[in-house]
Amino acid sequence: MRSVGTVLALVVLATLVATFARRWRIPAPSLLVVAGLAVALLPGTPQIAISPRIIGLVVLPPLLYASAEDMPWRELRAVWKPVGILAIGLVLASAAAVGAVAAYVTPLSWQMAFVLGAVLASTDPVAVTALGRRLALPPRVQVLVQAESLFNDATSLVLVRVAAGIAVASAAADWGSAGGEFFVLAGGGTVIGAAVAGVITLIRRRTEDPVLETVIALVTPYAAYLLAEVAHTSGVTSCVVAGVVLGGRGDRLTNARIRLQLHAVYGTVVFLLESVVFSLIGLALPAQVRALAHGDRAWPLYALAVAATLIAVRLLWLAPLSAVVQRKGGISRMNWRIPVVLTWAGTRGVMPLAAALSVPVAMKDGAPLDGRPLVLVLTTSVVVVTLVVQGFTLAPVVRASGIALEPAHTAREEARARSHLAHAGLARLEELAELEVVPDVVLDRLRRGLAARLEDARDRLAESDGTDGSAIESADLVYRQLRRDLIAVETTELQRLYDEHRISDTTRRRLQRALDLEEARLTDA
Repeated sequence: MRSVGTVLALVVLATLVATFARRWRIPAPSLLVVAGLAVALLPGTPQIAISPRIIGLVVLPPLLYASAEDMPWRELRAVWKPVGILAIGLVLASAAAVGAVAAYVTPLSWQMAFVLGAVLASTDPVAVTALGRRLALPPRVQVLVQAESLFNDATSLVLVRVAAGIAVASAAADWGSAGGEFFVLAGGGTVIGAAVAGVITLIRRRTEDPVLETVIALVTPYAAYLLAEVAHTSGVTSCVVAGVVLGGRGDRLTNARIRLQLHAVYGTVVFLLESVVFSLIGLALPAQVRALAHGDRAWPLYALAVAATLIAVRLLWLAPLSAVVQRKGGISRMNWRIPVVLTWAGTRGVMPLAAALSVPVAMKDGAPLDGRPLVLVLTTSVVVVTLVVQGFTLAPVVRASGIALEPAHTAREEARARSHLAHAGLARLEELAELEVVPDVVLDRLRRGLAARLEDARDRLAESDGTDGSAIESADLVYRQLRRDLIAVETTELQRLYDEHRISDTTRRRLQRALDLEEARLTDA
């Protein structure tokens, strides 16, 4: 009962803090970590142990899936080459650099130093998505950061397994075996994730029950994750691939009411899980510090050295990569603002913590694994430093860089898209008028509505730059049916604008949600 009460108290605390963070426009993950740390330092606070199995089986799948489902497929295809370079090359470079620095400045053996490097080598998709959600980054920059964090975990996971195996057995590294394991983890996870997405697609096309659709959506990430883990491949990769595939098909698989319901349910689940998991990071640190040996009391300096190493390596890796990409795009002079923003956005979070907790407690001969407590403390400390320091300052850095999209730019794009949708609806309406099968009163009502939409779109662009009751009821029914038909036309036009790269994914999602809300109101009327 005590553990249940602790969990409920944690949920209440995390929800309150996250709510105030949204109201104060403060990054919720950063404030949650600080709140968790403050609560853990209060006298009488019970010690909370984080189970890697709970994080892996309960928390991670829906958070990873939600992040992947929001990934715009069009932008992902445009940045897949730099994402691949970062997901493999930068992870290896970060692990090597952190391992070397940790072996030099900390009491860790070289084996445990490289365990630490492998654990901290990859950015965290949950933290990156949560911090970047409210930033007005250009679409490709946002997708690059998010996709890197989603796809670099397979590389990091293989490195952790290899490094932990060396530390536990005191054996030499078998890099040939490690390469094969990487392809098994990443390739197997990709295949299983795609297969799960295919099966879910077939099921969702054959049902329109909102309750069943919600259950399917909640079960999907766990199915992808567990099936991959049972097959000894990467559950993280499987979950991400399933989310990306289904996210690109979601609007075609369900109707407006179901999409709105899924958006509300998943928004609640993600809010609760993110609130709890970031609070746990802050709560875990004091207990881990108390478990340290006396000779490890300089851990704050060690943590700062490791965090600085991660930032430096990331900047040194991103600068030449950004220069090459910019040169291919016709930009002759190097723009440092983009690599600086990309560097500062590379935060760590719950994934490294789960990886550190998965490191065995004892060696093969049964002796305690020396250095594991310090690895846990340094991992959690670096996560706290990146979430707090980079989290609180990321928005100012983005604003100072000048690469953030201005609100006027987004408003103009949305207004132009609304104008295109209204014109498409009016064109369809004229086709119906020529058939002379629709009452004039219905046509006039629809024309007025679309004309008002068109006028509203023009205003937004300018700012940034006589029947009886039964007949009325019958006409209203025809109106609702025809308006739903016009919404379908507008939805098709919206997808065409997106496919032709005339609007961003953010604008597409916002306008699709507006169309869904109107269609739901027509259905409920």
